[in-house]
Amino acid sequence: MRRLLLALCAAVTALALGAVPANAAGPPAEFGDDWHDPVTAGPPVATPGTSSCHVTVAETEFRDYTPYKGSYAPPEGCGKRWSKVVLRLDGSVAGRQYDRLGYLRVGGVEVLRTSTPEPSPRGISWHVEKDVTRYAATLRTAQPVEMLIGNTVNETYTGVIKVKATLTFYAAEGRTRPAAAPDRVLTLDGAHEAGTAYEGALTVPRNSERIVAEVYATGSGGGCEEFWYLAVPEAAPYSCKAAAGPQREVRIAVDGKLAGIAAPHPTIWTGGWSNPFLWYVIPGPRAFDVKPVAYDLTPFAGQLDDGRPHRITVSVAGVPEGRSGWSTPVNVLVWQDHGASRVTGALTAHEEGTPGGTTAYRPGGEHRVTSDAHHSLTVSGYLDTSHGRVATTVARRVGASSTHRWTGGEDTDALDARWTDDESVTVRGRGPATTHRVHRAYTLDGAITGAAGPRLRTVLTTGDRADAVTLRGGERTGWSLLDDRWSGEAAYQQNVPRDQRHATGVSRERYRLLGPGACWDRTLATAQGELTEDRSRC
Repeated sequence: MRRLLLALCAAVTALALGAVPANAAGPPAEFGDDWHDPVTAGPPVATPGTSSCHVTVAETEFRDYTPYKGSYAPPEGCGKRWSKVVLRLDGSVAGRQYDRLGYLRVGGVEVLRTSTPEPSPRGISWHVEKDVTRYAATLRTAQPVEMLIGNTVNETYTGVIKVKATLTFYAAEGRTRPAAAPDRVLTLDGAHEAGTAYEGALTVPRNSERIVAEVYATGSGGGCEEFWYLAVPEAAPYSCKAAAGPQREVRIAVDGKLAGIAAPHPTIWTGGWSNPFLWYVIPGPRAFDVKPVAYDLTPFAGQLDDGRPHRITVSVAGVPEGRSGWSTPVNVLVWQDHGASRVTGALTAHEEGTPGGTTAYRPGGEHRVTSDAHHSLTVSGYLDTSHGRVATTVARRVGASSTHRWTGGEDTDALDARWTDDESVTVRGRGPATTHRVHRAYTLDGAITGAAGPRLRTVLTTGDRADAVTLRGGERTGWSLLDDRWSGEAAYQQNVPRDQRHATGVSRERYRLLGPGACWDRTLATAQGELTEDRSRC
């Protein structure tokens, strides 16, 4: 599978809502030269019923790898403190093109990491919506804009990617209050690649009382790290190898000291798993809106609040030295103590569990690699603020297990894998302690058969789940459940003209988002590029 994956995939994203009813005559027997615009089952961004203002951030076409550069100015008529800010990306492309990876930055802050769908000859359009209220501090002043969806247009790949990015600002008026957004959004000074790591300098205000780093970590580019979860030890006969096998972990360090760990999400772009017919209408989870990994660095705030620059390093453990393929841009969100010009404190505990796990290769007619891994980190620190001493403890434990099976020549290739990421943040100050816990689980179960021809078939199921609960004094005060499940099956004749591929493909996504007073439960299904089901249960 790896050879086909490398040949057929490049990457980037987009989100579309608003399904069209199924065709009464039923789907065609095979894919044609046109199909339904991409859609996802996730909810639109909830917005308040207040007046709004719109600003176009970028409107351009991407034909090569030249970034779009422009400028942004805050809107007039909606004030400077908003109840919500929503980013919308509208895109269109026609002809023949790979999936492409892209980003949008305002004032150097990465506000969107995305990828594109693969087009039909007649063309498709899609859109992505994202709540970007947390970047409001950057959006209050004029900023430079940079956007790139790297693309290649020639006699073979004819698709020109057209995009328009807009921001909608909702005023804080009446009973609608301004959003409790961070006071500052920072990027790293002098950020650069350092071997397999990404690092730069961070200087925060001296009265910072909460600091959260977010990392848009993506393995991409069509190389082995786009499909890192399939890597095998050096002894195994497979096209992508790594000493650590498939084990990867995204880490962040402050002045060389490990400050956070996380399990990477196994995002699949719309050319992934050797079969674009899987993703033409419903992309895989997160493919159009890449979620950043968040690290609460508040236990290190006493160290960071000294007014001097500190070295922040992001690395992906398990990547072979010298291999490229991971992108890890960093934003840092800062909340300040407005009752003090300076906050002092210290890191009081740092307990790292020894990274553990095994990777074993078993040769045979069917080769097999089994792997498991686990790692834990707990850090604590305190701050003396204008409202008393506040202590923060962050505990995180990540784990992974997988079974990878393949036959000679990778004609058949299969993976069954699961990743977990459990995080707990406890804050103690005046009043009862508050704890926020999240259990994240990512799953991938799929197989490719017939890679050597003539007919390639892919069956795949993925899952993206997060259970969260907030406790105050041991009593539950909030909870949420996100459960995004995608499944599909597709097949086509290889090495023949498009009209002889006899391609078929079915897919289904169910997205649930539940919480106190909130319910979203939507299912979409497709066959041969047509939408056959659009059902809501809430």
